[in-house]
Amino acid sequence: IKTGTITNGLKYALATGNWGEQKKAASSKAGVSQVLNRYTFASTLSHLRRTNTPIGRDGKIAKPRQLHNTHWGLVCPAETPEGQACGLVKNLSLMCYVSIGSPGEPIIDYLTMRGMELLEEFDPHSAQDATKIFVNGVWVGVHRDPTRLHNNLRTIRGDPNYLIEEVSIIRDIRERELRILTDAGRVMRPLFVVEYRSEHADRKGDLVLRREHLQRLAADKDVAINPV
Repeated sequence: IKTGTITNGLKYALATGNWGEQKKAASSKAGVSQVLNRYTFASTLSHLRRTNTPIGRDGKIAKPRQLHNTHWGLVCPAETPEGQACGLVKNLSLMCYVSIGSPGEPIIDYLTMRGMELLEEFDPHSAQDATKIFVNGVWVGVHRDPTRLHNNLRTIRGDPNYLIEEVSIIRDIRERELRILTDAGRVMRPLFVVEYRSEHADRKGDLVLRREHLQRLAADKDVAINPV
């Protein structure tokens, strides 16, 4: 038994970037492993945030090289190489980030405490206008007062004891659905939060971020934008 077969194969793949058997170099994937660019801090960030479309560089189809509408705010419209790789190699935007992920079970327990009826115990004839609740794509239950639940979830989001900032909360009024996403790998970007709480009805629709918050940030003080 040759003890170094797997080790040598991994060393070859990491050294050359050709992922596959050494004897079948023509059929192996090229560029899977790369040497991290360490020329400057900016070049390292750019290399780490690079995305690659796995199609041939010689194709003349323009669609894969163009930005899709769903890339708005997530993919940089300017940073791409020249030549054959133009548009196929893209970069994430400066303030864009990828979610790390968190468990969904604690959220289900919290929703149950806030009046969510579990799917196994719900009678569909009792409330046909109830809102469905999905956690990471799984239908877990229904709720009869979705407005109050939605506002409550938005209020506690950002509190590390309840919901971290990267949890996505989407309410679809037309489809009567409340979708909560906590999984990893979601590409996210920062947004301005507008006032929605009933106790601040006079400022409804205005930005929650105020001038005094910026002044406190400049003075390096704690800022409580959305207190629970």
